[in-house]
Amino acid sequence: MLNLPPYQRPWYLCNPHLETIWPALFRTPGVPGYQREQIRTADDDFLDLDWLRSGRKRLAIVSHGLEGDSRRHYVVGMAQALDASGWDVLAWNFRGCGGEINRQPRFTHNGATEDLGAVVRHAQSKFDYPVIVLVGFSMGGNLSLVYLGRDPSRVPGAVKAAVCFSVPCDLVAASQRLAEVSNAVYMRRFMRLMGRKVFQQAKRFPEHFPVSGYRELKTFQDFDNRYTAPLHGFRDARHYWEECSGSRYLDNIRLPVWVVNAGNDPFLTPSCFPDRERHGNRLVSLVTPQHGGHCGFASAASRGRYWSEIAAVRLLAEFS
Repeated sequence: MLNLPPYQRPWYLCNPHLETIWPALFRTPGVPGYQREQIRTADDDFLDLDWLRSGRKRLAIVSHGLEGDSRRHYVVGMAQALDASGWDVLAWNFRGCGGEINRQPRFTHNGATEDLGAVVRHAQSKFDYPVIVLVGFSMGGNLSLVYLGRDPSRVPGAVKAAVCFSVPCDLVAASQRLAEVSNAVYMRRFMRLMGRKVFQQAKRFPEHFPVSGYRELKTFQDFDNRYTAPLHGFRDARHYWEECSGSRYLDNIRLPVWVVNAGNDPFLTPSCFPDRERHGNRLVSLVTPQHGGHCGFASAASRGRYWSEIAAVRLLAEFS
């Protein structure tokens, strides 16, 4: 049995959209005293890493969601909770998300396991942590699942577990869900934020980042067909989604993983809830509180901690 308190949303967050949007607008946990480190990637690009390091023997690596970064409220809240619970924390920024556009003509994407792998290897080689865990949100959660299951023989033995929140592990269905009218506010925001990076990259790589008619693109399918797929070797958006969905790799994962998806998450479809009927890996557990929205799980009490942070600390407590 999981030693988790039941999640009860605050009374004023009475629907999944409020649960999703309210924390993003009104939660201000304050940016912790990160120490920034920039590392070089194998393809002569870079990744920005933000550390909360106190010389402990265990490390939590936190991966943010699409168009997020290490300073988003959900990352900061999680980093602070883990730090207070005896973990060193590394909140890394996907390519182009640390405040400076990346050097190569590419984006981060759901299958960029080479980047997460580089972060894990760097942390282990630099500080020799005997225990490393992964904590991922949304796209970062899906990326963590792909990393752990795509080639499990290459995951270092120091990596002991993962907790992934609000995971769109069926990218085909989740992308279609976000294209629905009910999710238009989120889709417009994603397209606007991704567009900023397209226009920045177009100044250096106009052949790879055509900007003509960008504002006519309305969905992830439009964007991924035009940019993500050709930039990263996929035939089209659907091929990208199918190859980079975490759900297809669950049976290969060799360490304990908890997928925590709210039952009312507006981004997710039933196929994003990987219960035992959909996979046979007893190491992968699904936790489904009734409420929580997408990367929400707001709490009105608990000394400022959100339920997701309390849950992660408890689930990972045995790895010391």
